[in-house]
Amino acid sequence: MKNTIAERIADFLKRFPPFELLKPHQLLEVAKEVKVIYKQKGAVVFNQEEAGHNQFYVVHKGAIAIQRNENNETETLDKCDEGDIFGLRPIFAKENYMISAIAEEESILYAIPIDSFQPIIKRNYRVGQFLIESFASNTRNPYSREHRGKLYTEGEEIPQQASPELYELQPVRYVKNIIGCEKNEAVSEVAKLMSEKNVGSILVIENDLPIGVVTDKDIRNTIAVGLFPIDIAVEKIMSSPVICYPKGLTIAQAQVAMMKHKISHICITKDGTPNSKAIGIVSEHDIIVSQGNNPAALMKAIKRANKSKTLRAIRGRVMHLLSGYLQQNIPMTHVSRIMFELNDATIKRVIERSIDKIGSSPPVKFAWMSLGSQGRKEQLLHTDQDNAIVFEDVAEAIYPETKAYFIELAKIVNKGLSTIGYEYCPADMMARNPNYTLSLTEWKKQFIKWMTDPGNNEILLCSIFFDYDISYGDSSLTNQLSETIFNHLDSNQLFLNALAASSLRNPSPLGFFRQFLVEANGEYKDFFDLKKRAIMPITDAGRVLTLQHKIKNINNTAERFEKLAELEPHNKELYLSCSYTAKALLKFRTKQGLLHNDTGRFIELETLSKEEKIKLKRCFKSINEVQELIKLRYKISTFI
Repeated sequence: MKNTIAERIADFLKRFPPFELLKPHQLLEVAKEVKVIYKQKGAVVFNQEEAGHNQFYVVHKGAIAIQRNENNETETLDKCDEGDIFGLRPIFAKENYMISAIAEEESILYAIPIDSFQPIIKRNYRVGQFLIESFASNTRNPYSREHRGKLYTEGEEIPQQASPELYELQPVRYVKNIIGCEKNEAVSEVAKLMSEKNVGSILVIENDLPIGVVTDKDIRNTIAVGLFPIDIAVEKIMSSPVICYPKGLTIAQAQVAMMKHKISHICITKDGTPNSKAIGIVSEHDIIVSQGNNPAALMKAIKRANKSKTLRAIRGRVMHLLSGYLQQNIPMTHVSRIMFELNDATIKRVIERSIDKIGSSPPVKFAWMSLGSQGRKEQLLHTDQDNAIVFEDVAEAIYPETKAYFIELAKIVNKGLSTIGYEYCPADMMARNPNYTLSLTEWKKQFIKWMTDPGNNEILLCSIFFDYDISYGDSSLTNQLSETIFNHLDSNQLFLNALAASSLRNPSPLGFFRQFLVEANGEYKDFFDLKKRAIMPITDAGRVLTLQHKIKNINNTAERFEKLAELEPHNKELYLSCSYTAKALLKFRTKQGLLHNDTGRFIELETLSKEEKIKLKRCFKSINEVQELIKLRYKISTFI
């Protein structure tokens, strides 16, 4: 009679090293000796200093945390997942365990008797070598050692001796000894100071914050040619607002920013915005331009492009650049920033050309808002476009023609972006839709309405429209919208609760015993929806938590969690793991999209390696934990 349980165990084990090295009859003999063990969440498999068991373990379902306790502090060294081996010490050393193994969740283990497996180790050198290396290196799988502790190698530092093609990603050197002045100082005194200090620029500071910058070029172009007298206040000729970035700005990012904004100086501040203290300044002279600087070359090409087809071709080169960065394992923080600048410049160029096509300048001030992933600086692939327009309030008599102008502009821009490769939004959440091209007052009323009566549809709209970034136009308009949102939060706990509940609508992407939850029907039946199941939950969680703290000027999900880690030290470990998860999921989706030439949203699980599946599951753990935090904080007992 066949032993069907043993056959099932053998079928499972043969998928993983070192068992795939065994012959079928050997594997079946091992499977017959296996003991199946069930462990509840939190149950101990073995404790540190406990005598070694007469068996080692393979995880069939669930997850096991490997921990070490030193000086009454417990450290998690590793996490074992499906197919991973642990508890090998009794095979090689007749000593007590030096680590503990705890079930992180409901788990099923295969316990393999050491006595029956020892003969196989002696006969099969490769099996023995695998287990020895696993034991000696504390690595579950030494064949993938280069990935141990790294999620898609995210977080690796760029080598100090970077190759020429990576030179552009080194942090730019900035001048820390800032020379500053006040806005009411005379240009003559500022010029003397620049001469004394032998500098080409001076930062204009008010209340310790940078409000402008004056360069020797500014003085030549205004004072020297007689436009203003020499004793005029420096605020009359300074460049404002100051373009600011945080410490860690790369050479490529600085070059792209200077070209995009047509400036020669960048201010380095504590948080990367003009709302914090200046700590340095970068000038065009400070940047050593590397030969063949790809981002800068692409930026120049974007700014020169006069046809949508040309921009589409450039977009292809941008995708090639992105693919190269991922192949070189460049940290996603750098990649996202550079790709955002290139995407943003492309949108700006399309808008400039669209205004030219209309043949007349905009009748009033306006701002083009990029929403969703582009607003969060997370749009790396060809995904659909989400955008809107806010324009200055006008008299009722001229409102119809003013709005008509911007609707016409939006139609041309949306079409241009579609030609380049940004598909139309299926829900028509684009500026060409009259509902999303509104005056400043109309937008304020719209936001307040959504927040006052937060139904399902209103919450969905808030989740899209609250993640916006200005791509073109007057930032004072979008700043006023932000103020409206934050002011209305003060007395609106109902809205935050509704937003929090909405963030829990997509719970853990794993089913019972950690199986991926796939689509049950439709075009993508049996595919895993990475966006809905993983990216949206971590994004939604970051949004509601930062809104609660009224964090301004930070829309990027990873950066939101990093800021939260500063504000809530007691949750620092969780928030940093969420930041890490956000970047890892973005990188994974981008890789999948480039591989399959699509958006990377729907994943065919059979195409993933075991390593990829395991790392995805570890991302899901952070999602589950932050959702539990939200559930407790907002007292949400059920998913709505």
